Amino acid sequence: MIFLAAMIAVAPPPAKPPTCVDALAKEAINCQLDAQTSGDSAKAAQGFEDSARALRANDPEAGKLWAAAGNMWIEADQPGKAAFAFDQALAAPGMIGDLRGETLLDRARAAEAQGDLKMARAKLTEAAQLVPDDPFIWYFSAALAIREGDPATARSAIARALALAPNDPTILFEAGHVADLGGDEDQARHYWEQAEARDPNGGIGKAAAKAIEMLGVTPTVKSETAPPK
Repeated sequence: MIFLAAMIAVAPPPAKPPTCVDALAKEAINCQLDAQTSGDSAKAAQGFEDSARALRANDPEAGKLWAAAGNMWIEADQPGKAAFAFDQALAAPGMIGDLRGETLLDRARAAEAQGDLKMARAKLTEAAQLVPDDPFIWYFSAALAIREGDPATARSAIARALALAPNDPTILFEAGHVADLGGDEDQARHYWEQAEARDPNGGIGKAAAKAIEMLGVTPTVKSETAPPK
């Protein structure tokens, strides 16, 4: 997420490729990226952890590395290891403001993946106090509220997400779920059609098309009519 992108922007390519275990934070980035781009998220996560441990406890880079490790553990479908990494990140110095807010959001994601909805909601509430203008705070809040059986919170959260990012296909797709669970099939179809239109060839667009199909309605496809000969 943002931690990895920020680190890439400031990391010069090393003169000699280091190992993930003994490289320092800025030198290690290529090593973890190699693992990440090869599809080995677990190896990338372990590399970020190893680099974080190689730093002094008060090094401000450590928190960013732990956060990057947590995101890679989520990618590797190991939320327990992700939760540990995010906890280490949150305990590190310098993790304040937006950086802390985004890490709390990721910690909530890890808790939700573990089925700990109470912890997920608590961390998400903390995150919302720090980064209230992040639409994915409210997107995730809506998705979490559905699992919590709280339709009122789901509706209010998705409304905030839509206000902040009205054209994001992921948010539109979730808005369709919220509407559908509330029994409003017309509104659900409306959101899913928008999601499909904004991501026609991507995973979200295809999922939206499938959702519309499951409503028993075939998505409208505009086509040119050939002129009569």
